[in-house]
Amino acid sequence: MIENQAAYQALTTRDPRFDGIFYVGVTSTRIYCRPICPAKTPTARNCRFFESAGQAEKAGFRPCLRCRPELAPGAAPVDDAQRIAHLIAQRIETGDIGLGANLAQIAAQFELSPRQIRRIMQAQLGLSPMELLQSKRLLLAKQLLTETSLPVTQIAFASGFSSLRRFNEAFSRHYRMPPSRLRREAATPSPGIAAQACAQLRLAYRPPYDWPGVLAFLAGRMIKGVEHVTPDFYARTVRLGGAVGWVKVTQRAPSDELLVEFPHSLTPVLPALLGRLRDLFDLDARPDIISGQLRRDVTLAPIVARNPGLRVPGAFDGHEMALRAILGQQITVKAATTLAGRLAARFGTPLATPFEALNLLAPTPKSLSDATIDDIAALGIIRNRAASLIALSRAIAAGGLDLRSGLPAEKTIAALRALPGIGPWTAQYIAMRALHWPDAFPHEDIAIRNQFGRQPWKQIEAAAAGWRPWRSYATLHIWSHPEAIALCQP
Repeated sequence: MIENQAAYQALTTRDPRFDGIFYVGVTSTRIYCRPICPAKTPTARNCRFFESAGQAEKAGFRPCLRCRPELAPGAAPVDDAQRIAHLIAQRIETGDIGLGANLAQIAAQFELSPRQIRRIMQAQLGLSPMELLQSKRLLLAKQLLTETSLPVTQIAFASGFSSLRRFNEAFSRHYRMPPSRLRREAATPSPGIAAQACAQLRLAYRPPYDWPGVLAFLAGRMIKGVEHVTPDFYARTVRLGGAVGWVKVTQRAPSDELLVEFPHSLTPVLPALLGRLRDLFDLDARPDIISGQLRRDVTLAPIVARNPGLRVPGAFDGHEMALRAILGQQITVKAATTLAGRLAARFGTPLATPFEALNLLAPTPKSLSDATIDDIAALGIIRNRAASLIALSRAIAAGGLDLRSGLPAEKTIAALRALPGIGPWTAQYIAMRALHWPDAFPHEDIAIRNQFGRQPWKQIEAAAAGWRPWRSYATLHIWSHPEAIALCQP
């Protein structure tokens, strides 16, 4: 049985990422539910948490008739509306659904009618998809007006409006002022980059934030030519849809913000760009809640206290990150980084940028799908690993595997493990970073096994149950601990 406040916090938010991870039994009704159940949230004192439906039933609880916890997550009728509303909201937030989309286009992505989508969003979130889109458009436009020197017309189209007239009308109606009133002098670009060629925006986070730790983690795993990391900034090449360019991210001290610099060529895909950067740098994390939970473990408490601002770096691109994870199997981080650079040089696309160290776009799923095992093995990559890279790329290119942030982790982990050469450790690690899953747990990791005195994995999982739903953060704390140095992480 699980007994922790973090499970109750996950219950109160009805976060679908924890569906199937735990179950809650309500002592006042003797009914047990899934964490996404639409029923009224019970008080904490009436809740008992279980790792499985079987445990709840053994303790004398009966299944809820609304969320059907005895069924697999996603199989109950109650799941449909919540899952769709959550995915629409998340894809709007990250730009996967374009700001220029209309309701019919959104509905088509989910194989539903516009009327069904409107009813689902209204019931679950209290607003329609178009209202959510409109809010996102105006917020992005407001940020571009106040932080860049982009022309108003370009801002209107970059924010998703079909014309300058519609933009002016919507902005004036919502903010009761013309857009020009928010214009101010934009930030100065980096030395050596023409002011007219790029713009800057700020991304906020909740402090504390371990910026040096994030940079160090990414530096050890960067792909030469695609990424460049220094003690002060992270930079990389970008391909989103038909737009290509680069991005540079620095910390904007003493403010609790990161400063994002990008060329105007990426303005049309800004929502997707900013969404991916928020995931990559884990900017939406709640360090107060996460650290508070992990400090309850006496073995973790000293480690967490040293670095309460630790973040779990995500992935800018799921395919790129998964390639790097596969290459890192059973070899050192440095050796894997060398192989990743060779792979990018062979299958990536040249790109000119203002940064000498950035000159390649990462290989696409299509480019590796068309490769042969011999093509990849010629780079010094063993043949079994080459076969895994090709299988992964073909699964993504064919649409059978989706490694975007926020998608159901358990289903994706199962799909990854079905591919040749991908075991539990690699699948969990990909879920941790590419899916941005906060409860991933690569229990086979040598540092984690050492932390538990090399106990059997079932005992390790049971002992780490108190870390849920933040086992990804616990794992990073262990990896970052000075005594946990015998690591071979991809």
